[in-house]
Amino acid sequence: MLYGELKGLKFVRNNIRMKHLVGSPGTVSGLLLRLGQCLLAAGSIGIMVSASGFSNYTAFCYLIASMGLQVLWSSGLACLDIYALRIKRDLQNPVLVSLFVVGDWVTATLSLAGACSSAGIAVLYSKDLNLCSTPPHLPCGRFELSVVLAFLTWFLIAISSHVMFWILATI
Repeated sequence: MLYGELKGLKFVRNNIRMKHLVGSPGTVSGLLLRLGQCLLAAGSIGIMVSASGFSNYTAFCYLIASMGLQVLWSSGLACLDIYALRIKRDLQNPVLVSLFVVGDWVTATLSLAGACSSAGIAVLYSKDLNLCSTPPHLPCGRFELSVVLAFLTWFLIAISSHVMFWILATI
């Protein structure tokens, strides 16, 4: 039976699932995507925390909080992917995928907000106010590297959100 074929008066739809979509939950590519998110977010936190004086700036503290939430979310879903791979279980049911979609959208929004606000402060201090080259020398290189990792984390979250949205549309 073809997708969208009319059978009598009843609309019949095949149960088509995008099992081969890169980044699907319960797959190796999905696990690698979640591990990448987790590692980049942890790297962003580690570099920002190692920069002296970061806690004086609200945007940098927010970046650490949003990346911390991302580490928790991504590591939890990576563990779920490992479990699904070990027992060879399909994670593509409507309830789970809906949870993944909402969680990815929330963490993506928070991560992008943290990365953008921190990038704005880093550019302000390094380019506009020249606080990196004049006393008190701020560790702007570390701030900028942490922000770059946060944007890379957000990019991986955006991929994951997009994949989950399309999977939700098919189940």
